Amino acid sequence: MTQLLKALLIGTALLALAACETPAPALAAPLPAPAPAPVSAETAAMYAARPDGDLTVPAIPAHLLSEEKARQIVDYWTNEPVGTIIVDPHAKRLYQVRPGNKAMRYTVGVGAAGYGFTGEAHIPYQRAWPRWTPTDSMLAENPEHYGPSKDGVDGGLANPMGARALYIHNSGGDTFYRIHGTPDPQSIGTASSAGCIRLFNQDIIHLAENTDSMTRVVVLTQAQSGQGTTRPPVDQTKQTSGDPA
Repeated sequence: MTQLLKALLIGTALLALAACETPAPALAAPLPAPAPAPVSAETAAMYAARPDGDLTVPAIPAHLLSEEKARQIVDYWTNEPVGTIIVDPHAKRLYQVRPGNKAMRYTVGVGAAGYGFTGEAHIPYQRAWPRWTPTDSMLAENPEHYGPSKDGVDGGLANPMGARALYIHNSGGDTFYRIHGTPDPQSIGTASSAGCIRLFNQDIIHLAENTDSMTRVVVLTQAQSGQGTTRPPVDQTKQTSGDPA
């Protein structure tokens, strides 16, 4: 083979290899997070700043609001009496039963204690701008954080219990389970390390205004999560009309 022919063959092979290589695509810049959809004027008004006694509840920032998160009447099927509060901590929802297979639905944030109780209970009393004291376990687990508050914190805008607290008791007494407000609105709809069941301050005020003493409370297990949100099967026997054959 002549030197010229050999050079031509080597060059052809190199060109073939180059043709098989696909250049790496340029890395695309990450897409910016989509802006939250604006809420209706009605929803914005529900979560605007509002006076409450000597205090003014701050407005919920617009970027933390959505129509899905806002309190609203929804379809809900349950045999529980009207007024019953049903907490679904695993779905981050709280329902207060209304007539006609309806409920007022609230979005909640759930702390570690929010998963610590399930079953039936009642609300013997509620408090506006309640005082808060960390539990012994909170002090033991994080003394640096909770130590300064060991003697309690008066109610107010910075208090972890928020604008209202509903105290949950059962046949054994105080369950230490609370439904309450929060000064941290970004925690609503999420799980967090501390607290029980928290709502926007505007929502806990609304719930408290519609909750009587001794209101029944049902806290669902994880297996029961979503219960009531879908129409139950129709009992075919109740649809039968006329005489039996």
